[in-house]
Amino acid sequence: MSDSVKKLRRRDSNLKEWQDGLEQLLASGMEDFEEKLFSFLCDHNGLVSMDRFNNLLEETGLRGTDFRLKETMTKFRAVLERQLHNENELRGLVDKEIFLDCVSDNIVVISKALTSQFVIPEFKPFTDIIDKIFESCKENLLGLPAQYIPQLARGNPKHWGVSICTVDGQRYDLGDTNIPFCLQSVVKPLNYALTLNDLSPDVVHKYVGQEPSGRSFNELTLDYQHKPHNPMINAGAIVISSLLKKGLVIADRFDYAMDELRRLAGQEHVSFNNSVYLSERATADRNFALGYYMRENNCFPPEADLVETLEFYFQLCSIEVTAQSGAVIAATLANGGICPTTGDNVLDPQAVQNTLSLMHSCGMYDYSGQFAFKVGLPAKSGVAGGVLLVIPNVMGIFTWSPPLDQWGNSSRGVQFCEELVENFNFHNYDNLKHTNKKYDPRGRAVESKAQDVVNLLFSAYNGDVTAMRRYALLGMDMSLADYDGRTALHLGAAEGHEPIVRFLVEKCKVNAHLKDRWDFTAYDDAKRFKHDNIAEILADYMKTNPKPADGKSFSSSVQEVNTFMSKLTT
Repeated sequence: MSDSVKKLRRRDSNLKEWQDGLEQLLASGMEDFEEKLFSFLCDHNGLVSMDRFNNLLEETGLRGTDFRLKETMTKFRAVLERQLHNENELRGLVDKEIFLDCVSDNIVVISKALTSQFVIPEFKPFTDIIDKIFESCKENLLGLPAQYIPQLARGNPKHWGVSICTVDGQRYDLGDTNIPFCLQSVVKPLNYALTLNDLSPDVVHKYVGQEPSGRSFNELTLDYQHKPHNPMINAGAIVISSLLKKGLVIADRFDYAMDELRRLAGQEHVSFNNSVYLSERATADRNFALGYYMRENNCFPPEADLVETLEFYFQLCSIEVTAQSGAVIAATLANGGICPTTGDNVLDPQAVQNTLSLMHSCGMYDYSGQFAFKVGLPAKSGVAGGVLLVIPNVMGIFTWSPPLDQWGNSSRGVQFCEELVENFNFHNYDNLKHTNKKYDPRGRAVESKAQDVVNLLFSAYNGDVTAMRRYALLGMDMSLADYDGRTALHLGAAEGHEPIVRFLVEKCKVNAHLKDRWDFTAYDDAKRFKHDNIAEILADYMKTNPKPADGKSFSSSVQEVNTFMSKLTT
């Protein structure tokens, strides 16, 4: 076991996820993963491009700003800064010693990313579908921004953004994802979760119910027990506001809410919009009427001050996020209350469970029933155009587009959620037996030897060196052949992809003497298709690496693979 792995075990013993990752690393015989990684990434001069390494991580959904890469990125920046001040050093390139030093502190998360151990192991195919859904929804021009609050009525109807954060911290953004906007009703489940976290469900539900109201979100009505129906409508959210840190003065209560929302968002953008707050307070006749109606029915705790409670509620609705920070909040809920980008345990799992249950049944205004039917996932919308969607144990998604439909939900946001579930098996009941199978991005594409062959040869045909590196890091046999005996080296040579050929012979040391069913080697293909530079590379390699005595590759022969493929078809 290397010293770096021992150091990681000591340092991260408090994070179960990292412990599990380390155990998987050791169990798979990858103690020398740093060495393998350097070997696959370095050029013929024995140097690794920092940009290439960063791009490789980004393709898995991992960002350089991830807290789990802090030490690696800090060291890379220090190296680059030193190179900028030294004219004799090659900029952006590092040798083996420096590379191993930079990655060793964070090798567990790096290995998880590059060996497809994240919740979305094949991130690029997943995001390619997300791109198409995003563009489809962009054409939706239905609806107008909320008109009853003047500041919201000025929202730009062209704004459209989608941000994704998985429970493993994989990130993806499209469109207007860094423009601040108010949470409005999206804050309701968050306040409810924070209140549950502080008090018990028994205490909270003495004052607010758990049932869908079947009425408008701002209607003056109570349930049969003379309580607001649930925390997702205005009446229930106002009562929840009276419970949230009720023993503190209003300034401290607001600071507490802001601090906790920042923790939920992984310390990303959370702010306050005073103009929206003033605009909302000036148009709050219905909410004041709700407050007095509920006070008449003894809905509040005895010590609650009605005016102060309403002020606090308006302030909470005027808290701002971006789609990016909102996606982290959604991912924290999907992750059982632990923020995936910081590892901060913000919420109790029971509080998250109760919150998601009510979001599922009551989160989308009067469209909640249809949304639960079509999408089958917990979500919450707000009249500023935000939609917070939670896919438990997988990811959080936040969409933002100001134009609203007839129910007060973002038109584009609802369409995105519905198309998402049409493409992926994310609906709560998509995994029932005998249902139509959709694409599950949680499963590795490389799940069988036959699929290995397809993926390997397809990547070689397209010249995708990045994919080839990933397959090599996964421990795949890079000499695998199809039914005709064609290997990745054959295709790389035939298509003239020199980087593929060099990677296979220089890094993977594949057997270049293998012949296909027509008795051609990869060298023969390079000559036939007039790729003389590749033929020269292969000729030199074959001289220094003679044909194995048994005629097999280092792991399997073409005949063995063909036999295996034949069995699959019978």
